[in-house]
Amino acid sequence: MDKIIKTLSNDGYFRAYALDATQTVSEAQKRHNTWSSSTVALGRTLIAAQMLGANQKGNDTITVRVQSNGAITMIIAVADTKGNVKGYIKEPNVDYKRGSTGEVLVGDLVGQGWFSVVKDMGLKTPYTGQTPLISGEIGEDLAYYLTTSEQTPSAIGLNVLLNEDETVKVAGGFLVQVMPDAPEKEIAAFESRIQAMPAISKLLQSYDHSKAILDAIYGQDQYKILSESDLAFHCDCSKSRFSDGIQSLGNTEIEKLITENHGAEIICQFCETVYNFSENDLKELIKNDE
Repeated sequence: MDKIIKTLSNDGYFRAYALDATQTVSEAQKRHNTWSSSTVALGRTLIAAQMLGANQKGNDTITVRVQSNGAITMIIAVADTKGNVKGYIKEPNVDYKRGSTGEVLVGDLVGQGWFSVVKDMGLKTPYTGQTPLISGEIGEDLAYYLTTSEQTPSAIGLNVLLNEDETVKVAGGFLVQVMPDAPEKEIAAFESRIQAMPAISKLLQSYDHSKAILDAIYGQDQYKILSESDLAFHCDCSKSRFSDGIQSLGNTEIEKLITENHGAEIICQFCETVYNFSENDLKELIKNDE
């Protein structure tokens, strides 16, 4: 089971989240049948959404949207406060950009565009923040968003590593933030430590990569664990929800579906689940609307 570990430094000046999202990204890859570059881009966006969701409370939801002019033009991920996330990528079959080490590269494929975050906190109008993509690598773009749009300086590392057969080997990352009362001297020292950390791709290959990440961030035994909770790819779609969507089309459009198509098939874009509506199902929707 994937998990997120929330921690605080022993001096109380810094907090960090470490995430293992391997099964989450693997499930997304299977559902959307993504090729390697698309898998990594989608996976990083799912992890970014889970990080932001972990910072929310109650029944809030977070939507992360990456829009760009590259080969990958749109990625959307939606997370709640309970560790659930769903998402999709508009171009699932992208696989042609690798580094000299064989690592999948994302930034050049995403290109220029916007990193947007929508927070639905149950208010009349959701909060929306948006910043330009600075690299297209997702992690750096999330850090820039938090620093610029939410005035919360953050250090972020996230990645998805693949096996030789392109399946997900490991996925995860970290989020580090400074607490409000941290002295400047401590912040400077901590920043130096973060900059000297091994690459996230190397840390993720450790036997217990969550512990390896936290030890690299703080130093061994220099932090306390506040909580551990599960993460998962989970879509809240249902036939009932799509029924409401069909009903909103109005009876005239539903009658067209009956006469022209003899039913309807709807595929959830977030999880690829197929919902079939027979003629009788559609007639029942009309009847219920009368």
